[in-house]
Amino acid sequence: MGPGSGAGATVSGSDRNAGEAASASPTAPTALDCRPMLDGKRILLIVAGGVAAYKSLILVRRLRERGAAVRAVLTAGGAEFVTPLSLAALTEDKVYQELFSLTDESEMGHIRLSREADLVVVAPATADLMAKMAAGLADDLASTALLATDKPVLVAPAMNVEMWGHAATQANMALLERRGVLRVGPGAGDLACGETGSGRMAEPEEIVIAIEAALAGRASGALAGRRALVTSGPTWEPIDPVRYIANRSSGKQGHAIAGALARHGAEVVLVTGPTHEPDPAHVSIERIETAREMLDACMAALPADIAVCAAAVADWRVREAAGEKLKKENGGLPALELAENPDILHRLAGLDNRRPPLVVGFAAETENVVAHAREKRRRKGCDWILANDVSPGTGTFGGERNTIHLIDEEDRVEDWPTAGKAEVADRLALRIADRFAAA
Repeated sequence: MGPGSGAGATVSGSDRNAGEAASASPTAPTALDCRPMLDGKRILLIVAGGVAAYKSLILVRRLRERGAAVRAVLTAGGAEFVTPLSLAALTEDKVYQELFSLTDESEMGHIRLSREADLVVVAPATADLMAKMAAGLADDLASTALLATDKPVLVAPAMNVEMWGHAATQANMALLERRGVLRVGPGAGDLACGETGSGRMAEPEEIVIAIEAALAGRASGALAGRRALVTSGPTWEPIDPVRYIANRSSGKQGHAIAGALARHGAEVVLVTGPTHEPDPAHVSIERIETAREMLDACMAALPADIAVCAAAVADWRVREAAGEKLKKENGGLPALELAENPDILHRLAGLDNRRPPLVVGFAAETENVVAHAREKRRRKGCDWILANDVSPGTGTFGGERNTIHLIDEEDRVEDWPTAGKAEVADRLALRIADRFAAA
């Protein structure tokens, strides 16, 4: 099938086994340059209860290195893992813990606390606290500040794999995202409870990228007035009324890109094949099943300034799908005649007056990743291509993380650090915003 991206404190003691085993130290080197990219920005950091709370200390260091002012709210559960003294020393500010502290209310009430920040970050965000956010509960300082804030909120979930995958948690997360709450992670790996799977809090450097993207999009509206077309998910090519040809694309990456571009102010049309991903906020959705339907929807969405083709479009379809379910007859196999599907990326890149000024493709490769992606960019005629390795064992096709190599119109390669798909989307949106700012 076709190439594509594959594609986001607790009161109880149960979340204390959540999060992940310590795999980094506060002195571990950062993958990002220590530049004052957040100079003058104010972050309200809510530290909830989970083993991953130790990463909040590293996160504070990284934010301070970039010039941000950080004020911390520490929940009762969070205080079981990190101390107020540690947070106060790193933030160089008072740490707030109690909702009904007369001193705190006279000096800094919870309304001011939640509104004097440019961004509210919850790291770690436990299942309990996200459930409170979804239900609109306000029984401690953290949940009250979150309910009272008029600023954007970014959550970094951290919990046991079963807790993260539970229908209640997924429904809460989807509801929060529809309300505009931003998410970074979680990643997959070894968890502190001894299990393995999704639930690891994003690394501090990934959270910094997400913070920069969130603030850049809100502060500048860098893509305001621009129109973006994004394709996402797989296509389903029918064999008969009950069978189809498909691939393993989840739609995670394309949906994340659509959401990131919208947060930067772009008017976004997302053309998506079948996927279980929640709809990104403030995005127009066009749902399709086949490659030909996707091409028609893309053409109808033009004109656009930006086209990002992240969908995994099937290369072939059955030339004539059966009108009735194919039956087994004497053990024989049906003969399926295949026809080539339209090449949507090539079509968009090859348009004359309607061609978007920036056309971006994806190249999911299993070997010689950069070399094959370079050749694909030239063949398709797109401006940029994002290459990622989906060879067996990488877990990236349909998974949670990507290692991206961006190849631009001058054939230069940018190697991006491995990150969650939401962070890849944020980085791409920033790169696109920079490109239009320089034009």
